[in-house]
Amino acid sequence: MSYFDILKLSLRNLREAKLRATLTTMGVIVGVAVIVTMVSFGLGLQRNLLTRFRDLDLFNEITVFGRSLNSIAARGFGGNANTNANLSANSNSQPEPQQHGRRTLQPDRAPERVLDDAAIAEMQRLPGVMSVEPTITFAPFVRSNGHAQMVSVGGAIVPNPSSRFKTFAAGGMISSGSADEAVVTESFTRNFGYAAPADAVGKSVDFLAPPDNKKRSDEEETPNFFGIPIDEDTNDQSKLAGALVARSFRIVGVLKEEQGGGPQVRGMMPAAEIYIPTQAARAWTQEHRDNMSQIALMLARETGALRENETPGYGSAVIRVTDPVVLPDVRKRLNEMGFGSFSIVDQLQQIRTVFLIVDSVLGLLGGISLLVASFGIANTMIMSILERTREIGIMKAIGAEDREIKLIFFVEAAVIGFVGGVLGSLVAWGIDGVSNRLAYRFVLKPQGASYVDFFSLPPYLWLGAICFAVAVSILAALYPAARAARIDPVRALRHD
Repeated sequence: MSYFDILKLSLRNLREAKLRATLTTMGVIVGVAVIVTMVSFGLGLQRNLLTRFRDLDLFNEITVFGRSLNSIAARGFGGNANTNANLSANSNSQPEPQQHGRRTLQPDRAPERVLDDAAIAEMQRLPGVMSVEPTITFAPFVRSNGHAQMVSVGGAIVPNPSSRFKTFAAGGMISSGSADEAVVTESFTRNFGYAAPADAVGKSVDFLAPPDNKKRSDEEETPNFFGIPIDEDTNDQSKLAGALVARSFRIVGVLKEEQGGGPQVRGMMPAAEIYIPTQAARAWTQEHRDNMSQIALMLARETGALRENETPGYGSAVIRVTDPVVLPDVRKRLNEMGFGSFSIVDQLQQIRTVFLIVDSVLGLLGGISLLVASFGIANTMIMSILERTREIGIMKAIGAEDREIKLIFFVEAAVIGFVGGVLGSLVAWGIDGVSNRLAYRFVLKPQGASYVDFFSLPPYLWLGAICFAVAVSILAALYPAARAARIDPVRALRHD
């Protein structure tokens, strides 16, 4: 018999037992649908996570670490220079507020060099580097619109290529690196009593600090009565308030919040409520050091670990590359320069491993359903042998070979697997669509979130599921086909 004759005969046999073939196919449909649905859900989670990382601008940036001021001071006294990286992240600034903290980033190696302006200029010349932005964060008391609070402030280079400064609710970006201008967040405008983000544009924000008594002239002592000045109005609150203003900035832009009300956190740079030019932020942290930072600086100079003409440098900086492909080369050059670094790309392999395990478990659960369906296929084939014993005997008597008898049963099983695989993939596609709509209607939409596709159904998944269903069906038909091929034609012809 030709292969076409075998196919036609197999289809005829399936049509003669429609109910049994339909029920067997239903088992395959359920098994394939479960496999495809579960695996597509795992792939959807992975895709959404990686897309979120990409949207947050995490694949284009590296955090580079230099020697912290704490480690420099400790080395002067023979201490451990390999201080924890989280100390280096804020070595030249006041501690970042707890509510604005972030997960501690660990460098791939202990930094050996100070991250100063010369080092940043050297990094800027590396192939593939777009920009280098020093990490400067501090938390002063600021006053604006009649309100005063302690807020987080960050330095920003101008112009800034980060997507963090691309979307504004009002105004725009700082005009130049030397301008006394600031960009604030929408949460800042709410906390400081502005009715709308646009109302804050053009207003000033004052950075407050205690008056520096050392700047007072020693040529003439202020007249006083038992320590109380007698030539000033001590009740003049406006003079007292004015003395607290160390520096003022004009608000030129308000960053738009992420959908859902969260702050616009993008890239590796720590989030802040106010952003000012890096030059101004650097000057502030040098003029208004906290006590611990001042002690570390004095110890470093006292021991000679830091010379008088040397600056402590920055604790860390964020390097933005032109393409994620050049990240490994840039990190290799940073290590050769003596700096440690961290990139979210380091975590991608771990993330992929986790999702591989998740997808395997989900696929295994679906595979159990298909395994159960394979028993139904084997049962169908065995029942078909019992009903067609005489027919098989006649076929063998007129010259049919054992190979051809086996092929008939294999083709029947393959047809069941193929039809079940195709219909199961279509059912899974329908389940994915309905689940997405229900999740958006009852979960995401009430929270004001946009539509999210929780499932990913790439072609290789449903094609692989169909091929897997056909393979399982053929395997299930191995024993029935071998049994049919062993039938004795003489006994088969005597079979009623």
